[in-house]
Amino acid sequence: MLTLRQIEVARAVMVTGTIAGAARLLNVSAPGISRLMKYTEASLGIRLFDRRAGRLVPSEQARHVFEQINAVFDKVEDLRFVLERTQGGGGQELLIGSVPSISHVMVPRAIERVRAAYPHLVIDINILKLEEAIDYLLLGKGEVVAMSYRLDHPALTFEPLARGGLFCIVPLDHPLAARTSISADEIVRHPLIGIDPNDPYGRIMSDIFRARGLSYRITIRARFGSTVCSLVRAGLGIAVIDQFTIADDAFPGIRVLPIEEGPVFETWIAMKAGTALSMFAASFVRFLRQEMARPGQVALPGHASRQTVT
Repeated sequence: MLTLRQIEVARAVMVTGTIAGAARLLNVSAPGISRLMKYTEASLGIRLFDRRAGRLVPSEQARHVFEQINAVFDKVEDLRFVLERTQGGGGQELLIGSVPSISHVMVPRAIERVRAAYPHLVIDINILKLEEAIDYLLLGKGEVVAMSYRLDHPALTFEPLARGGLFCIVPLDHPLAARTSISADEIVRHPLIGIDPNDPYGRIMSDIFRARGLSYRITIRARFGSTVCSLVRAGLGIAVIDQFTIADDAFPGIRVLPIEEGPVFETWIAMKAGTALSMFAASFVRFLRQEMARPGQVALPGHASRQTVT
C-alpha cells in the first residue's frame, strides 16, 4: 500500500519531471525524495518512472497507478476546500455552477442582474460537466447548478428551469443556408458535427434522429456546444444545437435553421436535497429563469423577429 506521503511525492515527481523539482515543490531535500521513491518502487515491485531526455516520466507499467494518484489528489483538494470553508466561515458570496450550454450566454445575463441587485456580493461561477455537478453540490462547493439534463441521485433535488428548442446550424456559404427550415431527415444527409451521443448533453441532440429511426453519422465530435458552433462556422459540417448556446447571435458566421419537427428539451436547477437557498442563490435562479424564457433569443432567416421556445 502507498501512504499519503508516498502519493504526494510520486505526484510531485510526475508534475515536475525531476527529483530536484519535486524537492523544491514540497520544500524538502532532494536526497530524501530520491530515497523515498526508491523505497516505494521496491515495496511495490514496479518501476514508476522512466528517464527520457533528462526527465522522469511515468512508466507505461505505472500508467494506471498515476491515474488513481491524480484521482486521490482531486479528492484531497475537495477535502481541503471543505475544511477551509468550515474553518473560515462563510462570507457574503454566491457560489454557483452551470453546464457550458447555459453558461455561455444565459448565466452572464442573469449575473448582470444579480450584480445590480447586490453590488458588493462576491460571485464565484464554475463551468461544470454534468458528471461534476454531483460532487460540486454534495461537497458544498456551490449552492446550485444550472443543468441541461436531470440526473437520478437521491441526495440532489431538481427544479424545472426552462424549456429550450433545438436548431440546425450551417455555415453561411452552405447550400442549406438559403433555407428557412429543415427536417431531421434532411439533416442526416449531410456531414454532422456534434457531441458524443453517449454523453447526456449529446443525447439531447441525437434523440431527434433516434426517435425517428434515422441513421446518422457524426464525422467530428466535440465536448462542448461552443466548440461545435466554431467548427460549423469554419465550414466543417452542420450540427444540431440548443437555443441557449446560440442565443443573442453568440456565434456570427452561422445560419440558424428551425427544425420542422420542433424538438424541445428541459433544463433544470440542481441543488443539494434538504437545503434552503440563500437569498443570493434564489435571486440568481429567478433571474436565470426569466432570462432563459425571454423572447427574442435566436436570429432566424426570413424572420423579422427572433424566436424562442418557452
